[in-house]
Amino acid sequence: MTIAFPTDLEIARSAKPKPLSDIAAQMGLGEHLLEPYGEGVAKVKLAAVEELAGRPRARYVVVSAITPTPLGEGKTTTTVGLGQAFSHIGKRATVAIRQPSMGPTFGIKGGAAGGGYSQVVPMELLNLHLTGDMHAVTAAHNLLAAVIDNHLYQGNELGIVQHDVTWRRVLDVNDRALRNLVVGLGAKPDGVPRQSGFDITAASEVMAVLALSTSLQDMRRRLGRIVIGYDRHGKPITAEQLKAAGAMTVIMREAIKPNLLQTMENTPVLVHAGPFGNIAHGNSSIVADLIGIHGGDFLVTEAGFGADMGAERFFNIKCRTSGLHPDAAVVVATIRALKAHSGRHRIVAGKPLPPALLEENPDEVHMGGANLRKQVENIRLHGVSPVVAINAFPGDHPSEHAAVREIAESLGARAAVCTHFAYGGFGAVELAEAVAEAAEEPTDFRFLYPDSATLRDKIETVATRVYGAAGVEYDLAAARQLDSYERNGFGNLPVCIAKTHLSITSDPSLKGAPTGWVLPVREVRASVGAGFIYPICGDMRTMPGLGLHPAAERIDIDEHDQIVGLS
Repeated sequence: MTIAFPTDLEIARSAKPKPLSDIAAQMGLGEHLLEPYGEGVAKVKLAAVEELAGRPRARYVVVSAITPTPLGEGKTTTTVGLGQAFSHIGKRATVAIRQPSMGPTFGIKGGAAGGGYSQVVPMELLNLHLTGDMHAVTAAHNLLAAVIDNHLYQGNELGIVQHDVTWRRVLDVNDRALRNLVVGLGAKPDGVPRQSGFDITAASEVMAVLALSTSLQDMRRRLGRIVIGYDRHGKPITAEQLKAAGAMTVIMREAIKPNLLQTMENTPVLVHAGPFGNIAHGNSSIVADLIGIHGGDFLVTEAGFGADMGAERFFNIKCRTSGLHPDAAVVVATIRALKAHSGRHRIVAGKPLPPALLEENPDEVHMGGANLRKQVENIRLHGVSPVVAINAFPGDHPSEHAAVREIAESLGARAAVCTHFAYGGFGAVELAEAVAEAAEEPTDFRFLYPDSATLRDKIETVATRVYGAAGVEYDLAAARQLDSYERNGFGNLPVCIAKTHLSITSDPSLKGAPTGWVLPVREVRASVGAGFIYPICGDMRTMPGLGLHPAAERIDIDEHDQIVGLS
């Protein structure tokens, strides 16, 4: 008889959490640095950054992955499992991850607390509101939007060209009906009519600012630098000029403090910020890392999507700002994803896996291994030692795991099979040992490009060296925008290329690691406050929609007032 595996929510409720003061003590944080927020969560005061600064530095590990399939490959689960596993080999670790967006939680993704016995708890709080940071970002962003429209209504002293206003509104809900709309309709006192729309809160530049700020004052300066549009002479108009940045900072004053939680096995977890992984850098906050880097032997953080996206941005945007350099990187791979990258299978989120995908076929693993090879190479481009984590599923075959090990060994990389979903930290001990060894190797960390390179050189460097493109083509509008940014003094900023996460190319249908293709740049936008330029390559949805049967249909309260259906 088959025994059903417990749900993530059931497992999370079986956890035996310790008092947060004990969890903080593992990191060297005194109770005076904590601000309790109900049960199981606390804010960490920013004074912790300075207080811990003189302590030994932990080994810094970033967890990335091969190009994901629509089902996800368990990167957060692996991050949590690895953090837990270090205690099994006598090491102290802290985990730093992004806060989940409630849009995807109620959409198709479900929660983002990890999975199985490698989760962050309290799972319900993590996935639903937490300490209100998302709402603070929403409020600060929309305050600026209101100030812009009020400025237009009150006479437009700054001469803003209303058709050149780039600042939209945000909401932490998947709602396709809000993507494009007209504001200011009605009577004259209702405002100036203009076309606008909504993005999801995670796509807000305020969220990117939160993640990349190093202090409250730094956040204040960054919010002031946000460009909301242009005047008739093509000069940028900022939040500072609109006198909105101060009030935005006040709204964000509590949100800049990281949130302290714990794993199923009582490993400290800092959860902070949740920038969109397509148009932003897709990494948790610098402030959390500045605290966690002095909180034990290892700091394990996660970068969004594959190594061509989240890890590249971690290296070239986040590390450039924080001054922290990684000691090792994990590339998560699953058998099903590698087989998908053979190009022989079609995987659709929410639908059963193709039966052929589950059949034993190490040759297909080797075929799809081209993507793994490229992503390992992408880690090495930055002078960091890679470790391949084989996130094992029950339907895998030993010969297929052996195939992944062969690929890793051919690249001179370590590999480890992980069963942390089912067995928690114990299931990731081999991975922890491999990462600890890799982190002891000398590193030669380097950025892909200098600040002084032109924006075009930066784009082309990432496209050719990381994505494997043969070159870059710019639409006329994109070329003009790049020229304008250079003229306005933004050319020293790093680039964050917005493309599909489902392929290492700009075409989501292309699997593996294609070469000889050209990256099309159709538009370029500037996140000056956050501190990067983002070229747009393809159709980027910044406000997701709900599917036919979203997770919201299953989430409810039972007769005992307990949440059900959250996954």
